[in-house]
Amino acid sequence: MTADADKNGGCQCGAVRYRAEGEVGYPHLCHCRMCQKAAGNYFMPLGGVKHSNFTLTRGAAKWFHSSDLVRRGFCGDCGTPLFYDIPGTDFINITLGSLDDPDVVKPVMQSNTGRKMSWFHALDGLPLEPEPETPDREDAIAASNHQHPDHDTKSWPLGEIS
Repeated sequence: MTADADKNGGCQCGAVRYRAEGEVGYPHLCHCRMCQKAAGNYFMPLGGVKHSNFTLTRGAAKWFHSSDLVRRGFCGDCGTPLFYDIPGTDFINITLGSLDDPDVVKPVMQSNTGRKMSWFHALDGLPLEPEPETPDREDAIAASNHQHPDHDTKSWPLGEIS
């Protein structure tokens, strides 16, 4: 479980935003094949929040039933995976990478490790790409960035009324 501070998050384009109040329970990395495909990644970091402590603050998620039991919420505009939900339960899982500050929730467990990539143990041994010596590339990317900032905004894109 993580600290009781409110945690805000949302999708890449800013069309869907949420607030999770209180604890995020069972923060973990799921390696199951459904999570791999839903995330387009090797695993999906998830943590549970009580439905009563969860609020959509902007927009609405689209939903896909990845099984008869589970539905997954995502932004219909940019495709960011946001939620893992089993309707009728007390909790909704948020994707930890969609938090404005994902560093505040540290995973405490890994699940479905039978599908974990066999080479993960070697990742820390991979060579590191050197940081750019000049900020030119980062400045160029920042100047053309369409990604929502890691904080709530009254409207998005900035200057538009929502």
